[in-house]
Amino acid sequence: MLIERIELRHIKMDLVSPFVTSMGTEYDEEHIIVRVDGEGVTGWGECVAEGTPFYSYETVQTAWHILNDFLIPSVLGRKIETIDEAIVSYAKVRGHRMAKAGLEAALWDALAKTKMLSLSKMLGGTREKIDVGVSIGIQNSIPELLKKVESYLAEGYKRIKIKISPGYDIQFVEALRKEHPALLLQVDANSAYTLHHLDLFKKMDSYNLILIEQPLGYEDIFEHAKLQKELKTPICLDESIHSLEDTRAAIELDSCRIINIKPGRVGGFTESKLIHDYCALKNIPVWHGGMLESGIGRAGNVALASLPNFILPGDISASKRYYREDIVEPEFVVNKDGTMDVPTKPGIGVEIDFKALNKVTVKQFDQRFSGRL
Repeated sequence: MLIERIELRHIKMDLVSPFVTSMGTEYDEEHIIVRVDGEGVTGWGECVAEGTPFYSYETVQTAWHILNDFLIPSVLGRKIETIDEAIVSYAKVRGHRMAKAGLEAALWDALAKTKMLSLSKMLGGTREKIDVGVSIGIQNSIPELLKKVESYLAEGYKRIKIKISPGYDIQFVEALRKEHPALLLQVDANSAYTLHHLDLFKKMDSYNLILIEQPLGYEDIFEHAKLQKELKTPICLDESIHSLEDTRAAIELDSCRIINIKPGRVGGFTESKLIHDYCALKNIPVWHGGMLESGIGRAGNVALASLPNFILPGDISASKRYYREDIVEPEFVVNKDGTMDVPTKPGIGVEIDFKALNKVTVKQFDQRFSGRL
């Protein structure tokens, strides 16, 4: 496929309600939508870099720069037949995995469409439905949290994840477990703790949690190994895992027993598949995290989560969980049995709602191939 045009859109979507984590409060979500056109085919991807550098050093502004000035020029005007060809073309760009993932996702979508395959099948997915869970931000009180959990369970979600931070942790876990003894429950600290909080995590051992996600430093692997040694509950690493190499190190050191895979964090679907396959080989279960994606990014997440070693329910909620209006049709919904259907149409399997997309577009720019190499 000859890459003839690539368009970027900086979008800003208001959240249905504020989302509170140990990193702060989000009221809206800023991402970059990537569109790739070539030989009559259009592919769509989403770069999940945010407006702030609190989860990652990458932001919308840095990703826009890297995409425009380095990644897009490396593929524009090229004949791309495989994703690997594209990756090789910009391999000398170090880091900036979210920017790379946004472009790679659009290329995966386009190439899947040229082969008339769903993205799920193109990636090696084996499921028609995936199990999904929901992530709940830090709440001000236990009654507020219990009310939210009840509402999500009523919608069919199979698993609940709650965000925690110092002072908003064990009492919420205890109350939830008392109210719902059999609930599939996990917690996510987003790196808010240190080894000085060991006693707190030992207390959590008694509440039958699926996992404790990223309790320590956001780039740490070594100290997580010390913590895991003291706990029965599996630690899951998120922010610390940027690549297959990080995954190998974490597993060899026994820093975690579960891995959260986010394509944006690790640089795209290609690296995600490598991590998925390696974890399967080592009998380490994986699950799919979320970055409050629009329906474009969510479609890619659903496709990836259809691979066989995504054993645990992912943070792939319905569109309405975060946004009153999504930018794709149909929007994503959760079935009553706590599953989500995997799109079967070519590529990401959803159509773009251009009216909705234009409404949330802050900035737009494209680069076109002139026909001369």
